[in-house]
Amino acid sequence: MCGIAGFWDRRRQSGDPRAALERMTKSLAHRGPDDQGCWFDPDTGVGLGHRRLSILDLSPEGHQPMFSASGRFAIVFNGEVYNYRQIRQELKTIPWRGHSDTEVMLAAIEQWGLVPAVKRFVGMFAFALWDREQRTLSLVRDRVGIKPLYYGWTASAVLFASELKALRYYPGFQPEINRDSVALFLRHNYIPAPHSIYRNVYKLMPGTIATFRESEAGQFSGWRPGRRYRRAVRAGHPGGHRQAHQPAGSTTTRSIRSATTACRRTTPRAMTAAHPSRMPRTFAASC
Repeated sequence: MCGIAGFWDRRRQSGDPRAALERMTKSLAHRGPDDQGCWFDPDTGVGLGHRRLSILDLSPEGHQPMFSASGRFAIVFNGEVYNYRQIRQELKTIPWRGHSDTEVMLAAIEQWGLVPAVKRFVGMFAFALWDREQRTLSLVRDRVGIKPLYYGWTASAVLFASELKALRYYPGFQPEINRDSVALFLRHNYIPAPHSIYRNVYKLMPGTIATFRESEAGQFSGWRPGRRYRRAVRAGHPGGHRQAHQPAGSTTTRSIRSATTACRRTTPRAMTAAHPSRMPRTFAASC
């Protein structure tokens, strides 16, 4: 388990943005006790923070935020891509620095583009990607929504974090309780996505890529499990819940493989968005 946090403040109105980023990141220390990394670009107002729980690559080469080989992309990543070794084998010409799945993800994104690369990833993940060439900030969450990712905004900044409390450390953030979310909690005993307890803060939906741009038209895109995926899951659970442990070759095992294949072949969907300095306050309610 790791923790990510960050922002994009075009107007640079956060006072000391580096200190704010460090406070946001430090609040997630329990998610990643092994290392902390923060990167802030004063020219764009982008800050990326990461708390690391070292699992795959224990060396400094696994430190985040991590940059692609060309320096174009910067990423903070929480989760694990299970098939990163297979993807690494497809990228034979890359001069690898370490052995982390994060480095493989960056190479895949640089080679194939964000959406085609993400569709190849099999795992549980939530990450933020800054494209220094296109000046876009993309937030990505895995198909099932295993890893959490919240996003929101102040008057001038996009904010994101693995946990809500990290957002409270950003200057100008107003933790105003959303009464509609309270009603949802009283009705369901939890707050369903995409809502959160705070106004103007939302859970990124599973299987979604949220891309923010400097122009007025940003984009939300992603992949939605199709009919083949739903049929595969139902085939493994015809009568409700089954035992977790199934022999190899069982219906459930075959269903998981089929579901994974179906997920990787689903078609992206898209919705429009914008940077918060241009975004209407009612936007995210429709996401």
